[in-house]
Amino acid sequence: MPVTKSAGGPQGAVDLKLDLRYPPKSAKRLHSKDSSFWDGHPSESPGLEKTTGITAFQTLVHLVKGNMGTGILGLPLAVKNAGILMGPLSLLAMGFIACHCMHILVKCARRFCHRLNKPFMDYGDTVLHGLEASPSAWLRSHAHWGRHIVSFFLIVTQLGFCCVYIVFLADNLKQVVEAVNGTTNNCHYNETVILTPTMDSRLYMLAFLPFLVLLVLIRNLRVLTVFSMLANISMLVSLIIITQYIAQEIPDPSRLPLVASWKTYPLFFGTAIFSFESIGVVLPLENKMKDARRFPAILSLGMSIITALYIGIGALGYLRFGNDIKASITLNLPNCWLYQSVKLLYIVGILCTYALQFYVPAEIIIPFATSQVSKRWALPLDLSIRLAMVCLTCEY
Repeated sequence: MPVTKSAGGPQGAVDLKLDLRYPPKSAKRLHSKDSSFWDGHPSESPGLEKTTGITAFQTLVHLVKGNMGTGILGLPLAVKNAGILMGPLSLLAMGFIACHCMHILVKCARRFCHRLNKPFMDYGDTVLHGLEASPSAWLRSHAHWGRHIVSFFLIVTQLGFCCVYIVFLADNLKQVVEAVNGTTNNCHYNETVILTPTMDSRLYMLAFLPFLVLLVLIRNLRVLTVFSMLANISMLVSLIIITQYIAQEIPDPSRLPLVASWKTYPLFFGTAIFSFESIGVVLPLENKMKDARRFPAILSLGMSIITALYIGIGALGYLRFGNDIKASITLNLPNCWLYQSVKLLYIVGILCTYALQFYVPAEIIIPFATSQVSKRWALPLDLSIRLAMVCLTCEY
């Protein structure tokens, strides 16, 4: 869709001329990009079949999975750093603000889609056109920098999540293997277990590498729904096991401070903000929906579920263990097979989540890289970049 623009007038008004006639080759190319991050809304682009999009339920599954990661296990310690009253209230406020900001992002993208007659809008385009519409001449002249900065930080953030996931996978599997000789079927006592040293954590990371490589070769969100659903189920079961244990013997909560020292509040904020991980997948999910008009309701429902889970696990964990709460609540559980299974279930969940978090940076970098080479080399370059990025996250 060729677009010509000219700035004029005292307020830098922009005149747009839109050619709505798609060339046949462009239409075919747009129609065939089902596995691409840049797919538009089928409901807004008549050239796309509705079968290419994901359903509302699939979107909800991805959205919940995009948030529910390793951060929830550290929320009881985060609540300790804020206070038994201040912690849950802060989590509620952060969930509301995060959801509100996501709605603003979606509204801005839709507004520019309507104004510029485009079928979809990614993060970079949204920032670019937002800055071009700014009353500041300096922001308008540096709009392209905004696109590049947002894309860069999205890549860094999402690959950072992937790095944390690999460390989590290796450390938790290492803990289970080293404690296997002292693990019993009796969960009514929690004796100190003498760990049996095994191989280095880096070798465990290397062991996960082949599985991660196979997962990141999946480039279609509809296929990834299966893995997101598996991850949600495994994490939900593990959280149910944790909740039934911590809810059994909750001591008198009056001994806990309502508001902790302000010096520890930044520790709460850092852990809590890390838990809300889904901002990077909001626009990709909206762009892939069959009926994008339902996305705001799905977004509100998903964020409500996540916020309720965060408040429940964080508050109950701190109430149960008090000042003895550890960095991950799994470290406070008895050393029996029932509660060791929590770590194993979380390993499965995080392993399946890796592909969803990897999806965002891959679909920013790879389309740009493959557009620089001929069609013959596009697929080998795509696979090479994916392999290199997985190895990069594993190394760091």
